[in-house]
Amino acid sequence: MPKPRSTTLAAVLLAASLSVSLSACGQGGDAGGSAGDPDLPLSGSEWTVGAVTVDGSRAQAPEGARVDFTGEGRAQGSTGCNHFGAAVTVAGSTVTVAPDEVTEKGCPADLRRFETAFLAAFTGPLKGTLTDGALTLVSADGARKVELAAEPSPPLRGTTWKIDGLVSGGTAASLPAGGGEKARFVIGTDGRITGNLGCNDFSATARLDEKARTLTVEGPAATTRMMCTSPQMRLETQLYELLDGPLSYRLDHRTLTLVDGAGEGLSARAEAAQ
Repeated sequence: MPKPRSTTLAAVLLAASLSVSLSACGQGGDAGGSAGDPDLPLSGSEWTVGAVTVDGSRAQAPEGARVDFTGEGRAQGSTGCNHFGAAVTVAGSTVTVAPDEVTEKGCPADLRRFETAFLAAFTGPLKGTLTDGALTLVSADGARKVELAAEPSPPLRGTTWKIDGLVSGGTAASLPAGGGEKARFVIGTDGRITGNLGCNDFSATARLDEKARTLTVEGPAATTRMMCTSPQMRLETQLYELLDGPLSYRLDHRTLTLVDGAGEGLSARAEAAQ
């Protein structure tokens, strides 16, 4: 009788961990780099997986395979099949990865094979090398390698931005519970901003100054007139008030932050193109 999917993944991670431990013992526990090296600047970076190598066998990554270093001692992403999470520490050029969560979606056999290889390669102490928008992570014995390419920031115009947080005085906070499921917007090439701020759809004229990095919503917005839940209506009111004036913006990979002169604003994340 075939083993459940979760058992298979657990076995892969356990085997990889044992292999890493034995390799570290044989190599003096050093995956490369010296104690005085500056830490690799991975925090907040996002990468597309190009290929992985395990025991000399190289496999090209499927579309959608990615790794995001969140900046909180974590990495998350997709194997091209399931989503994963891992604890990450960076010491000089050594990146130590400890995968600790994987979803259990069923996928075609070719995606499952790549996922198994990726999870085996992206674990334990790995020597990281950054060169011209590429990141390579290699085990001390060279048997495991992950090849990553920097993911460029999406264009400010034409991207759907999903509002995922509020900013106050430089501190970010989550959206109110139940308020932000629909909240998103698009800055069009036609000089308009359209979307939904929690309840109603809206459209307004927008002036974007990419040199000064400012966005100004001009004139009253045209909106629908639906009634929604209290959290949605409160968030919508708050966001409409925020958009009434010039905003400074910062684009960092797939995250867009808009704030007014008092430091009040919102954060949004680029949605994947359909």
